[in-house]
Amino acid sequence: MTTPADSGSDVALRAILKSQYHAALAMLRETIDRCPDDLWAGGGHLNACWQVAYHALFFADFYMQPTSHGWVPWAKHQGNVQYGDGIPGPADPESKLPLVADPYSRADLLEYWAVCDARVDAAVDGMDLHSPESGFSWYPIPKLEHQIVNIRHIQHHAAQLADRLRKSADIGIDWAGARRAKR
Repeated sequence: MTTPADSGSDVALRAILKSQYHAALAMLRETIDRCPDDLWAGGGHLNACWQVAYHALFFADFYMQPTSHGWVPWAKHQGNVQYGDGIPGPADPESKLPLVADPYSRADLLEYWAVCDARVDAAVDGMDLHSPESGFSWYPIPKLEHQIVNIRHIQHHAAQLADRLRKSADIGIDWAGARRAKR
């Protein structure tokens, strides 16, 4: 949590992290908003746009937490949908591929997007940005670096979706450089 003991550079760093989280999420939101229905459902890709968007939101939300312990997924979470390669397996009961649950609607993911975006400021304020550990045993990096990785992950998938929109439907996505809190 931001405290009076935080240095001016810590306060500035938190403001930058919040801004970049909000900007990356804004670009992801635009891809969700503007995705045509046929592309939303698959459009010839192994993982549909809704799957990519959910994957990005799920891990953005998860990795904004202090640790992997005690986190509760979004109320509408469906198991295995968060994995980017969670493509539906064949009807064969011997298949090892995870079966994808019911697709999320655009309204569902916009709802989850709003939850994630609303959590950013409090999550960043509550982080120990000087911790040498991310809080996730499989990510042996400092907390601050882990947050930068998380922002890059959101942006990676927003760009992936933006590329699909441009190639398949000639829809461009606006660049969001920063999203500062209004004072």
